[in-house]
Amino acid sequence: MSRAMNLALSEAEVQAACAQANIRISAIEPLPQAGTHVVCLTGEGADALRAKLGKHLIAGKVKRFAFYRMPSSW
Repeated sequence: MSRAMNLALSEAEVQAACAQANIRISAIEPLPQAGTHVVCLTGEGADALRAKLGKHLIAGKVKRFAFYRMPSSW
């Protein structure tokens, strides 16, 4: 199972739930249409987060913000 998931919760709510359950986050970002994309550090953490917040999972594909890579000359 993937360590990444999309949740219909704010970034702060996801961070609080992870802190409460001692789940470490590898990456987190807001989604353009509302919600949060989160990647847990371990598969076990992702499974625990899915069990805890399963009713908030966003099914299917979601639009994410494009990342802009700054040129190394900056």
